[in-house]
Amino acid sequence: MEFATRLLHGTSGIDSVTGASSIPIFQASTFHQFDIDKPGTFDYARSGNPTRQALEEAIAHLEGGARGFAFSSGMAAISSVFLLFSAGDHLVVSEDVYGGTFRILTKVLTRFGIEATFVDTTKPELVEAAIKPATKGIYLETPSNPTLKVTDLRTVCAIAKKHGLLSIVDNTFLTPYYQRPLELGADIVIHSATKFIGGHSDVVAGLAVTRDEELGSQLYAIQNGFGAVLGAQDCWLVMRGLKTLKTRLDASTASAGKLAEWLAAQPGVEHVYYTGLASHPEHFLQQRQASGHGAVLSFRLAGRPQVKAFFDAVKLPLVAVSLGAVESILSYPAMMSHASMPVEERAARGITDGLIRLSVGLEDIEDLKADLAQALAAAAKVQQITASAV
Repeated sequence: MEFATRLLHGTSGIDSVTGASSIPIFQASTFHQFDIDKPGTFDYARSGNPTRQALEEAIAHLEGGARGFAFSSGMAAISSVFLLFSAGDHLVVSEDVYGGTFRILTKVLTRFGIEATFVDTTKPELVEAAIKPATKGIYLETPSNPTLKVTDLRTVCAIAKKHGLLSIVDNTFLTPYYQRPLELGADIVIHSATKFIGGHSDVVAGLAVTRDEELGSQLYAIQNGFGAVLGAQDCWLVMRGLKTLKTRLDASTASAGKLAEWLAAQPGVEHVYYTGLASHPEHFLQQRQASGHGAVLSFRLAGRPQVKAFFDAVKLPLVAVSLGAVESILSYPAMMSHASMPVEERAARGITDGLIRLSVGLEDIEDLKADLAQALAAAAKVQQITASAV
């Protein structure tokens, strides 16, 4: 089956017991054992729940992996995967990784003796140079958040395999519809399902998929022991969102491509970051390893005064800490997604005070253009005043 059909008729399409058109919400914390000598599949909801199992099977199926796992948030998924490592281990990590990932690596895992080196993973030679005797894994985010850098997954995963390292990929921006890292050699793929997979700004969730059963067993022990599992109702909401993933992402991506080209032509916009633009340095790499460019782009204004005027004037998009929803969402990385990253670290990664991230939703593109145009006009007035004062 093609992807759109698999979303509707794959592992979680119809309840096999009742024929219901959606998997039921099993709102239960524990399960009766009819025979203590023959325990059932489910006993306690932290260890397993039929609704959660349906979601976990669905994401494993879509990513082409052996085992899927549903967590209480994207960061719960990321943190649980990091718990596969032990004191003394070292990780090589994409330098412009999501701020929450940077925070747990630098503020929490260091207390347990797990160290990380942040490198520009768009340059495979830097990845290999950063590997130490203690290195046990490579953690990638591609396209990266928020500057949309693209890592050559096949090459970097091959480097990991050569050195006996785990390769982990955050696939939130593209979902298994546009990009399947396991097929390119990765061992684990992670999603913040709060974003495109859920897609409706109504659920917080994380997903992970392992390439093989052995690794899946290790991650299950952590999921069960650590307990950061996704509740049954939230699992149902994520499965509902999955059904329309292709349609939503295709529409939003089409609009994002047009908006990126339009923004690049606006006088007050200094730079647009979007892999769908031919000017993007990894444009053709992205086309080789993924089937789409996604609905997230970033653009840079002159500075914070212009950004403040822009956000004060904009009307249609949500101004919020998230992305991947049916509504367009504008974020200010310096004070939102990457606020926990030190200023000097943000500057080194191109996350300036003028950077704005836009997750394009399902609004009519002409309405979005008109709204962004008047907001850019407001920013331009501030810039003129600033220039006059100088």
